[in-house]
Amino acid sequence: MKRPQFVLAGLGVVLLFLIYFFGQTIPPKRLKVAPRNDSAVAVNRTFGIDDVLNAAKSKLTPFQLSYVNALEHSVIRGDVKKQREDEYSRLAAFWRDSVREGYVPYTYYMGELAKLENSEKRLTFAAQLFLDNLRGQDDAGLRAWMAGNAKTLFERSLQMDPDNDSLKVGLGASYIFGSSAGSPQEVMSGIQRILEVANRDSTNMYAQFMLGLGGEISGQFDKAIARLTTVVRHEPGNTEAILTLADANERVGNRKEAIRWYQKAKELISDPKMINEIDQHMQSIQ
Repeated sequence: MKRPQFVLAGLGVVLLFLIYFFGQTIPPKRLKVAPRNDSAVAVNRTFGIDDVLNAAKSKLTPFQLSYVNALEHSVIRGDVKKQREDEYSRLAAFWRDSVREGYVPYTYYMGELAKLENSEKRLTFAAQLFLDNLRGQDDAGLRAWMAGNAKTLFERSLQMDPDNDSLKVGLGASYIFGSSAGSPQEVMSGIQRILEVANRDSTNMYAQFMLGLGGEISGQFDKAIARLTTVVRHEPGNTEAILTLADANERVGNRKEAIRWYQKAKELISDPKMINEIDQHMQSIQ
């Protein structure tokens, strides 16, 4: 294979199996990067959450569908806000735990719960959830929808904690990963937001890492290499940074350095299939 099959579709930056390691809030099996045309949550370029929810529900068993419908109509008179929070919480738990293709409904209901509860903790968690699932998403419509929600949630959380650098970096990353193909303005907008943090605190490795990814996405590979080298020097166990650094070196034609970093990544990976993918790719570029 000339380009590794595990390179993320659409972004062409992060390796596919990174989702296995770094989709931290949803079990890895629910995160798919390949086109989802045959899945319950397939979407077109124009994204509609109602269509996705209905498509996902069409795959449920009669018992599961009855349970979901009951939850969706559980709000009655009284403390409507509290009932709605309970509804969203239970629906999110159902889609997270019971359905293999439920990561979009789960993310949606966690976001709605966060907006309703309006606590910094809940907003931040939901924002990060959207961002985690946004990275590597191939469908343009779904990516834009996730990015929009991530931005809204990060912004609302920042209103409560305006000096939180992690939130600022997360907001910038939402612009970077949510950018449509051929939209360097969005990428640069995200990079500028993160630079504000990195220029003030050069030891913020989260900011440095996101700037490295942003540099790779925008084709500034030398800058990406410099940022990612800083990250792996401070965080030698950061497998994602190492693999991205290997890819960036490969893109500038430095195959020897790329192979060195691929080898370093192998030392941190235990999954035989992933190691085999790396081995095959290294053989293809030697």
